[in-house]
Amino acid sequence: MKRKMFRSAAASVLAFVLFIGSGAFVNTSYANEITDWNTDASILIEASTGKVLYAENADKLLGIASMTKMMTEYLLLEAVNEGAVSWDDQYTVTEKTYELSQDRSLSNVPLRQGEQYTIRELYDAMAIYSANAATVAIAETIAGSEAEFIKLMNNKAEELNLEDYRFVNSSGLNNADMLGYHPEGTGDDEENVMSARATAKLAHRLLTDFPEVLETSSIPKKVFREGTDDAINMENWNFMLPSLVFEYEGADGLKTGTTDFAGYAFTGTAERDGMRLISVVMNATDENGVGSYEARFQSTADLFDYGFENFAVEEVLPGNYTVEGKETVAVDKGKENSVPVQSKDPIQMVVKTGEEAAYEPKLTLNEELLNDDGELTAPIEKDETVGKLTLASGEDDLGFVDQKMGSSLQVDVVATESVEKANWFVLSMRAVGGFFENLWETITSTVKGWF
Repeated sequence: MKRKMFRSAAASVLAFVLFIGSGAFVNTSYANEITDWNTDASILIEASTGKVLYAENADKLLGIASMTKMMTEYLLLEAVNEGAVSWDDQYTVTEKTYELSQDRSLSNVPLRQGEQYTIRELYDAMAIYSANAATVAIAETIAGSEAEFIKLMNNKAEELNLEDYRFVNSSGLNNADMLGYHPEGTGDDEENVMSARATAKLAHRLLTDFPEVLETSSIPKKVFREGTDDAINMENWNFMLPSLVFEYEGADGLKTGTTDFAGYAFTGTAERDGMRLISVVMNATDENGVGSYEARFQSTADLFDYGFENFAVEEVLPGNYTVEGKETVAVDKGKENSVPVQSKDPIQMVVKTGEEAAYEPKLTLNEELLNDDGELTAPIEKDETVGKLTLASGEDDLGFVDQKMGSSLQVDVVATESVEKANWFVLSMRAVGGFFENLWETITSTVKGWF
């Protein structure tokens, strides 16, 4: 996120080296493996289920730089959704945000001291151009001060069950780069940290709760304050977007991050054929251990290729499914002695090619509805939920970015017929019949014992 502004020249050199007129991103990945691009940590998940497809050092606490802005985006979009903030609200530039915005060695759009900007303008600058002073301005708008906003960030992280995190500012800058304006109560050289798993979980929640974030994160280029003296061309730092240097089919977000502490990091997302992937790479380097734009976007492309080429979201079990050998459940005190059961809905899951049969269906009845003999007790209504159908996976399964998301692998099991309670006479006759049946079994067993 601390970027010396040699970007245009660097991009031109990269374009010359990596492209020969085609504009296509050089692809060095293989169908069944991640190529040897070095990262301190990385993770790949499928968005609709939260299923982890690949992970390396996913729980290691590392610098996140401007990927921090995903949390600021979450809190802003939440505030707008709740009506606490409006896109048309005006922010008046303070001395702090003015001075920060003038440091062009950082990602910034220039802000005029005392001038007003709409929240929409500041949001676009943050989401597209990773503008740091604009991000601080948003934090001040929501919480009154950046110090108070940090409390909201850490509280929201706890609420989202991120587990591995610490936020010390709203932008992802190292506090040492904030010209002495770092939030009160934080160290002057601290920086935000999260694990790759927590970062992916935050991205997943951002996309799930506020999918409109992609409307802005997918914009390759935009002019800030077009038609004014402060107009500036904002080119998205996500070079994997269409028309940019490392364009990748289906890429439409999400957030880059670069500082000396964090290295080159990126939370990316792309969608193809109805399947969306979310990836995180942290401190990406080339084979010589040198961090670069190319390293972070190539490693992300390798992850995406691995996911799209080897996985698909499929209907693993159809609706109205019955487990073989457990098509019915015994019923006590009913007009019928059993009731047929089946799953209510289908189960969709992301599966690896060739491993479609790796998931085993398991029927689990609701113990609160069972008597001591494991029977349901009449009356039972048609479509009444009596248990769950779950899928058990293999030992090599990587689980979910949040284990609570494992609920996607289970659906309700319902009775397909009603079973009325038998009247007292039928129950009495059954009791009498049961008595004589038990008596006869006792007699026959005794007689057999004589011989």
